[in-house]
Amino acid sequence: MSKEKINLNISGMTCVNCSNGIKKFLNKVEGVESSQVSFASSEGEFVIDTNKISKEKLIEKIELLGYAVEEDLKHLEEAQFLAFKKLKNLFTISILLTTIIFILVFTQIVEESIKKYLIFVIASIIQFYCGSRFYKLSYKAIANKNYDMNVLVALGTSAAYFYSTLVVFMPNLFPEYLKFLYFDGAAVIISFVLLGRYLEERSKQKASDFLKKLMTLTPEFANTILDDGNIKSVKINELKIGNKVLVKSGEKIATDGKIIKGKADIDTSMITGESMPVFKQEGDEVLSGTLNTNGIITIEVLKLSKDTTLSKIITLLKSAQSKQIPISRFADKIANIFVPTVIFLSILTFIIWSLLGDVQNAILASISVLIISCPCALGLATPIAIVSSVSKGAKEGILIKNPEILEIIKEIKFAVFDKTGTLTKGEISVTNTNINKEYLPLIGSVEKLSEHPISKAIVNYIANENIKMNLEIDEINIEIGKGIKAKVGKDTILLGNKKLLEENNIELLDNHIDIYKKELEKANGVILVAINGQTVGSFSLEDKLKDEAYELISNLKKINIKPILLTGDNKITALKIANELNITEVYSEVIPTEKYEVIKKLQEEGKVMFVGDGINDAPSIKQANIGVTLNSGADISKDAGDIILINNELLSVSKSINLSIETIKIIKQNLFWAFIYNALGIPIAAGILYPLWGIMLTPMYAGIAMSFSSVTVVLNSLRLKFKKL
Repeated sequence: MSKEKINLNISGMTCVNCSNGIKKFLNKVEGVESSQVSFASSEGEFVIDTNKISKEKLIEKIELLGYAVEEDLKHLEEAQFLAFKKLKNLFTISILLTTIIFILVFTQIVEESIKKYLIFVIASIIQFYCGSRFYKLSYKAIANKNYDMNVLVALGTSAAYFYSTLVVFMPNLFPEYLKFLYFDGAAVIISFVLLGRYLEERSKQKASDFLKKLMTLTPEFANTILDDGNIKSVKINELKIGNKVLVKSGEKIATDGKIIKGKADIDTSMITGESMPVFKQEGDEVLSGTLNTNGIITIEVLKLSKDTTLSKIITLLKSAQSKQIPISRFADKIANIFVPTVIFLSILTFIIWSLLGDVQNAILASISVLIISCPCALGLATPIAIVSSVSKGAKEGILIKNPEILEIIKEIKFAVFDKTGTLTKGEISVTNTNINKEYLPLIGSVEKLSEHPISKAIVNYIANENIKMNLEIDEINIEIGKGIKAKVGKDTILLGNKKLLEENNIELLDNHIDIYKKELEKANGVILVAINGQTVGSFSLEDKLKDEAYELISNLKKINIKPILLTGDNKITALKIANELNITEVYSEVIPTEKYEVIKKLQEEGKVMFVGDGINDAPSIKQANIGVTLNSGADISKDAGDIILINNELLSVSKSINLSIETIKIIKQNLFWAFIYNALGIPIAAGILYPLWGIMLTPMYAGIAMSFSSVTVVLNSLRLKFKKL
């Protein structure tokens, strides 16, 4: 047996049941050892025995099911975009035409003699153009013995539509009191179910955007140094292990490598989450996608482009994106039992009444059973609640990109937080200084000439003291990884770390050393200042916690959600933040691949919510059961997240959980009443009360009952807008 793993891009899937159907069908095909199909990523992974089935034959099998295989990712994206655009157009047309039907029904703008024919034409467009997808999907579902919501929609709307059509064109078949039209009911069902599908598809469309943006982090070309010393620009996928690459100041590093010449401050925030640039010199390793903020370095290539850390992040994102959506689809599950039952009851009703010799009642009762089971309330139960929930969330500053996660937020066991920019403000700031104010104009004038984040923090601090920084600098030298040395008139000034001062034989006064050590113990950054050979003091730097962080952590603990800190920052800084917030579990100095693994490990114990904001957080955000990101964060993390906190308020995390609980509560109420209505209504429609009290539920009353259940569901859903979170 010769096994081969094949990955295919599959277009045309419109719901999870499509991916399940493909998987179920192919698992029965001889030669297919295993199959995994993801609706979320439109990808399929198949292991086949090439002696029994070829790749071409496998593709043919998939296409016979009505789907398309796009081997080119660009073509897949185009197909998905066209499908999404078509769905949007169908919903727009359907809701507009439905509105027209209701105007015609409840007004006298058209003569009665032609009104019913006009409504019929409009309803036919909705039924067979806008609703055609439900017939197609129903066929696929039934072929795979999967009686889902599509079958229910097709069945219910068809019953209402064809009964009404007979009333319009063959009115003599019905007594006067049975000549009622249900075109509006069928149109409403199709419109609102299309709305639900549109919301789902929009979330899916967004899923691949962040991958495209992530791929742009790595430059397309690298400057390789040839054996003769000349420099040649080559594509990064042409780089080989051992090649030498020149990286200039301000350039992104093209590949994972080791510095063999030079030194530089490297901005690694997109990979490690470090809030400040990291000094790298000969012998240190650097990662692809990170930024050389100053200095010129030569690196030796250690990994091929497909094996770099950034490439692994992209792979992890794809893997996380492909995971099965855990939401329980209440309606579809019950529909698998409900749909065949309704059909059986309708046929049984017809047979029983026929045997009793009442053919007219047989026809009317069987049609009433189908009409009263028309899933208007069932179709509205979830989408209307979700629309209300998303609307409420938006008003509270919570953008819910993927409504399906509302079901699992309430089951979260762990809330994992990135540090920089999430729990903290993400801005280096000066917390205090012991430097005399008379030196600040000199210090500020020097720091203004540097673009380093620490220099900007010191300049901002001095500016807030309303001190002018306009002295003319005679000479300035930036010592990479150490600080700044400058001359202003007769004064020589040094600003930087302890190493810079020691190399210049500066005597550190005892009181300044004591403050320096104390600040380091607090996990604060420290910049020492020396003027004319003697220390004058230091600046203490930190990334402050957000005010609402304390309250959020406290709120999570009250509802038995365990907060965890997961950061690329050093251990001392991480523990300081954790202690301030009373967080007991901390993971520090971790890169994105390690963060991803921590999330996966935690998921073995329970559902995980991850809250982050940086590019480095994207794999973890996507892998977590719930990914939450801040609006102030990187575009990639926002694309990867399920929820975006538009107002950047951490307390919105608590509100999201409360909103989820209320939403699912209302959805369950809606579904309960929808099914109870059917459980009570169907027997009455079948005529169970007729022998006892002579009560026969005609299609008119079946339609009224159906409409009443729909109104109940809508009003119940609208309660969400008035809930206090």
